[in-house]
Amino acid sequence: MSEKKSPSKPSAKPAWYKNTYFWIALILFVVGIIGIPGIGGDLAIRDPGQKRESNLFMLYLGAAIVMLVNGVMSHRQTLQQYEEEQLLS
Repeated sequence: MSEKKSPSKPSAKPAWYKNTYFWIALILFVVGIIGIPGIGGDLAIRDPGQKRESNLFMLYLGAAIVMLVNGVMSHRQTLQQYEEEQLLS
């Protein structure tokens, strides 16, 4: 059987806010801010049963930076792929 190609509509340009890495970075940043001593402290963000650690908020802020970098790299790659697809079509 022959396959008919249906006319495909062009893909929408990728939007940064649809990238989950940015949302995770935002959540980690907010949790890190809540954990700053004087705002909420380590007790506000520590999981039940978790070993007590000082400066836990710094781990959350560091993780937020890592996720932000992942988001930027991922979004740039997606934009590059989108532009290449637009050139081919």
